[in-house]
Amino acid sequence: MNLRLVLIFGLMAVIVIAWSASFVVLRAAELGALVGPLEERHFPSLTVVAVGTGSDYENPERLGPSTALAWGNNIVLVDAGRGLSEALRKSLIPVKQPRLILLSNVLPVNTVGLDDLIYTGWLEDREEPIRVLGPAGSVALIEGLLAAHAAGAQALGRALPLSAAGDRVRVEEVGDGYTEEIDGVRLRAGALPGGPLATLAWRFERGKRSVVVSGAGWAPEALVEFARDTDLLVHEAVFVPPPEDIEDAGVIADPERLIREAEFHTSIEHVGSLATDARARQLALIRMRPPPFYNFQVKIIVSQSYDGTIWIPEDGDELTP
Repeated sequence: MNLRLVLIFGLMAVIVIAWSASFVVLRAAELGALVGPLEERHFPSLTVVAVGTGSDYENPERLGPSTALAWGNNIVLVDAGRGLSEALRKSLIPVKQPRLILLSNVLPVNTVGLDDLIYTGWLEDREEPIRVLGPAGSVALIEGLLAAHAAGAQALGRALPLSAAGDRVRVEEVGDGYTEEIDGVRLRAGALPGGPLATLAWRFERGKRSVVVSGAGWAPEALVEFARDTDLLVHEAVFVPPPEDIEDAGVIADPERLIREAEFHTSIEHVGSLATDARARQLALIRMRPPPFYNFQVKIIVSQSYDGTIWIPEDGDELTP
C-alpha cells in the first residue's frame, strides 16, 4: 500500500472517530437536558410560566393544565394536571421547587398530577411538606391520595431512605376572599359559583402588576369582576363542535354530551368579550385541545371581540405581565 492510500485511510479514520465522538457528546448533552439535575430557578420579576397548557383529553403536545406564578425563588402552581413532572422539566423548573399548589377545584383535570409532584419531588430530595390550598373537597382529595399511596410510600422511604417530611402535604380549604402575602406578592381567591362543585379563581398582585388564573368555564360575570383591570388573564378557550357539524362530518357522537360539554367551558367565541369586559390588558389561552384550529385562527376569532394582546403559549413558555 503506497503512502497516499495510507494517508487517505488515516484521514478517513480520523473523520469517523471525530464524528462518533461528536455524536456521543451530543447524545450526552441531550440526556443531560432530559434527565440531568436542574438548578433551582430564580425570577427577578413576577413571571407566568405556562407549565402545562392542555386539557383533560390526551394530547402529547400539551400536557395537563398547570400555571406557575414565579418570583424570586418562589414558584406557586395553579392546578396540577397530567404529566406534571415532565411539564416542569420542559419549563426548566426542578420538580421539588414548587412548594405551594393552588387548586381551582377538585375535578380530575386539575389534580391528577398531584401524586406525580409529591412523590417524584420526594425522590429529588424534597425536605419540606408541600402546601395545598383549594376549595371544599381539597382535604378529602389529599387525604385519599396519601392513603392510597401509604404502603408504597412507606416502603420507598425505608428502602432509600428519603426525607421523612418530603412526601407530606399540608392542605387547607379556603373560600372567596382568602388572601395571603408571600415575599411581596399578594394572592387572593375569588369564588366562581354556579358550577358542579366549589371553584376558585386566583389573583396575584406585585406592586402595580397583577395576574388572574381561572380554571373553570362557568360564572363569567364573577370572573369579570374578580379579574377587573388585570395585566394578564390566564383562561381557557375551548372549541366543542356543535352536534350538527359532527353529524355532517359523519362522526358518531352523543349530541347531548356535546351540548353539556360546551356549557362546561368558555368557548373561543366568548373568551374575548369576557377579557374585554374585565379590561384585561393581555389574555393567555390555555387548556387547549388537539386542534381543529391553528393558533392564528384562534387569535382571529378571539380578536373579533378583544383588542388586547393574545397569547397561546406552548408548554414551558414564559410570559411577563
